[in-house]
Amino acid sequence: MKPKYSFFSNTRYALEGILAMLRYEMAFRLELFIIIPALILNLFLPLSLIEHLFLAFVLFLILIVESLNSALEACVDLVTEDFKAKAKIAKDCASAAVFFSIILALFSWFFILIRLFHA
Repeated sequence: MKPKYSFFSNTRYALEGILAMLRYEMAFRLELFIIIPALILNLFLPLSLIEHLFLAFVLFLILIVESLNSALEACVDLVTEDFKAKAKIAKDCASAAVFFSIILALFSWFFILIRLFHA
């Protein structure tokens, strides 16, 4: 039987997931090391509300996709620790999603900052 929904339990599970990411995922820690200062910088840039939100969104998107990537990798490892071509494809595709989210953030920040400093 599935347990009843509990906001507090679900919040605790989410926080445990964040702690697991911090504990076991070097990529997540590295991304946070770059994203936290960028979010602070974003607060001080003379931009519109929409631009501030967009810049924050693309940074949080990296963390969201990295979390999904880590979850998928853990599931694949749970199924098999042996090398399997399809397991590698699944992991590589999830890694590509992280890569695309980082590229999106870099381009977004680049074009908004270029427009800001050349206005």
